Amino acid sequence: MSSEAAGTADLLTVAKRALENYYEVRVDDDGALTFLHSGTPCALQAMRLAEGLTVLSLTCVIAWDLPQEDAIARWVAERAGQGMFGTLGVVRTEGGTDLTLRYAFPADGMTEEPLATLLMLVVSGGSQLRGELAEAFGSEVVAGFGDPG
Repeated sequence: MSSEAAGTADLLTVAKRALENYYEVRVDDDGALTFLHSGTPCALQAMRLAEGLTVLSLTCVIAWDLPQEDAIARWVAERAGQGMFGTLGVVRTEGGTDLTLRYAFPADGMTEEPLATLLMLVVSGGSQLRGELAEAFGSEVVAGFGDPG
C-alpha cells in the first residue's frame, strides 16, 4: 500500500470510529464511508491533494428527482449562501433535480472528538435543509424522500 493510500485509510479509520458513536457506518468497496443521518444519506471520502494535505469530503443527499420548478430553484438559491458548513449543490438529471450538501476540509492530524463535532455540524445542516424542503413544498410534491435505492 502506498503512503498516500495508507494516509487516507488511516484518516477514514479515525472518521469511522468518530461516526460509529452515532450511526451505523458502512464501508463501500472504494473505501468511502456511508451512513444515514435522520433519513439523509451521507458519504465521506478521503483524498490526498498534496504531501501533508489530506482532505475529507462529506456529501449529504438532500433530495433527488425533484420537479424542475421555479419555486424550488428560488428556495435553493435563497439557502445556498446561508450555511457555514457546506455548499448546497444542484444537479439537473433526466429524472429531475438532485440537491446535495457538500463540505470538504483538511483533516490531517484530526482526532475523533473534533472530527465528530465537525461532521455533526455538516450532517445536521443537511438534515435541517431536508426538513425545510419538505415543509416548504410538502412531501407529496417533493420526490426523493423515500428509500434512495
